[in-house]
Amino acid sequence: MVNKKQVAGLAKQLKGSVEKAAGNATGNRRVQAEGVADKIAGKMQKAYGDIKDKIRKVSDPARLFQLR
Repeated sequence: MVNKKQVAGLAKQLKGSVEKAAGNATGNRRVQAEGVADKIAGKMQKAYGDIKDKIRKVSDPARLFQLR
């Protein structure tokens, strides 16, 4: 299951990619750097969402009964 942090992280990565490409195309180093920063922040946010999802799956009581 996908959670909000994972979706938000992917969206931020996409925004960063577009921003970086726009910076490259226009030669604007500030916009390019902002794009790289957004992309990194998005990866971190998605990783947090992934960890949160894995913890939820492991601690799900219904799953514990299925393993037996």
